[in-house]
Amino acid sequence: MEPQLPFWGTITEEGEENHNQEEQDFLVEEGFNMLKFFGNHPSYCMMSMGNELWGSKKILNDIIGGYKKFDNRHLYTQGSNNFQWFPNVIENDDFFVGVRLANDRRIRGSYAMCDAPLGHIQTDKPAANHDYDSIIRPKKQANSTEVSEDGTVQIQYGTTMKTVKASEADADFIPEVPIVTHEIGQYETYPNFKEIEKYTGSLKARNFEVFRERLEEKGLLPLAEDYFKCSGKLAVQCYKEEMEAVFRSRLLGGFQILDIQDFSGQGTALVGVLDAFMDSKGLITDSEWREFCNDAVVMARFDSYVLEAVSSFKAHTELCNYRPDLKDGKLICTLTLENSEVIGKVEKNFVAEGNYTDICDVEFTLPQVTKNTKAVLSLEIDGTDIRNHYDLWVIPTVEKTDISGAYIFNEVNEEAESLLKQGKTVLILPDLSKLENSIEGFYCQDFWCYHMFCIISQMMKKPDPVGTMGLLIDTEHPALAGFAGEKYSTPQWWEIVQNSRSVILDDFKGEKNVIVRTIDNFDRNHDLSLLYEYEKDGGKVVVCSCDFDKLSHSPEGRAFIKSVVDYVRN
Repeated sequence: MEPQLPFWGTITEEGEENHNQEEQDFLVEEGFNMLKFFGNHPSYCMMSMGNELWGSKKILNDIIGGYKKFDNRHLYTQGSNNFQWFPNVIENDDFFVGVRLANDRRIRGSYAMCDAPLGHIQTDKPAANHDYDSIIRPKKQANSTEVSEDGTVQIQYGTTMKTVKASEADADFIPEVPIVTHEIGQYETYPNFKEIEKYTGSLKARNFEVFRERLEEKGLLPLAEDYFKCSGKLAVQCYKEEMEAVFRSRLLGGFQILDIQDFSGQGTALVGVLDAFMDSKGLITDSEWREFCNDAVVMARFDSYVLEAVSSFKAHTELCNYRPDLKDGKLICTLTLENSEVIGKVEKNFVAEGNYTDICDVEFTLPQVTKNTKAVLSLEIDGTDIRNHYDLWVIPTVEKTDISGAYIFNEVNEEAESLLKQGKTVLILPDLSKLENSIEGFYCQDFWCYHMFCIISQMMKKPDPVGTMGLLIDTEHPALAGFAGEKYSTPQWWEIVQNSRSVILDDFKGEKNVIVRTIDNFDRNHDLSLLYEYEKDGGKVVVCSCDFDKLSHSPEGRAFIKSVVDYVRN
């Protein structure tokens, strides 16, 4: 446990603006009471002076010094993510807690748009190779945050914003105390409206009721359960990479998750794999969660989850181990296709040295496949409960994107109209740079709560968050016959989503069939599509709001193009 003083604000010195001595005296006394009444608790290991504090380092240091003199059994820190873009360590700090060591030295996988630049999980193609060691001990100087001429900087402050005086940021800031990364996670899921019936006491789920009404007004309520499950599956994938990036980082001292339980405040932050009642949402089992969040985690390090057929897959295996009784073991590493065919198996004995052990490199040759095929890379330490797995996607080889024989246009023009009247199918590839009433493609799950952080971004005059929550895919539709996959977002869709815009179909007149739907957040509830179709004049219009030129440069992009073009060509 790391209890902290009940404060989210600024610590001031006597004579400074807004100084409140009575408030600070209360906080200091409260800290002594915490130590006095709970200090003997065996889990009370650490103590923080508050959450995201600003103000006087001298006063903070004096407060910690008083507590250390009173009870030196605990480890103390000045606060969690203090001074935000201007992190520092003071004399009495036993450890550091924050989300960055400088503006572009980020030690977390995701950030709010108002707190940009964003994290690697939000910007990079899904991979299992990221760690923070080169950020903690950089080889070159980082870019410092811009400070206004008056020496101030705008920050997120609670659920609003504030202008504060900035101390000089040290771009070469390298703490000599253990580093803990702050509030990692925060991947949102869509509400599960079945949860409403669990509120049987005085507290009612009025928020969920409002969200359900909004979705119903848009005519999308039948999609609610799919929205919940598919957004949740993407959130779990993001959590796995967030946790493993931490466990791969050998210079990182620890992490704080926010939160694996839903939080009903701050606009409703449904960021948990557990609901507000601490019950599982059914998105992941407890044993699967322990694969990547445990006192011992076995991992593979590789560059992409998406692999081209007949290529070589290489990975490095390693163990993060905090079990004192685990001294050696045998790794069993297996790559298996979805039809249970074993591609390869490696067994390797190892000696566990310290907390981090490099076990071995593995390499497997992938077979030829005729469709997108899932392969599972499984790792286990023989005779223990330590195991992990990765879902990979093997993509068939498509040498070029042949679009001959298909009727392709940027819009429904006169020629397209003529073809439709002949009963033909036309494919519309809109010019994305001119596509109005649309939202940019963003693969990663939304951060914390769209409503709250959209308001903060607007107050700070920064870009709004994209706010989407993954895909809902009609896997049975013939347009995707050549691009098999799950109902929800998986890494083979990253290139496609990132090179797309989702069309807002709220005001679409007539019947339509959405094949690949983008899930919007519960604040907007736009009817969003990446790929849809509708009947017109006896023919069919298929609209795909993706950049085929950019997609043609990746195996999965070419496979997607072929699948869509084959459908409209037939």
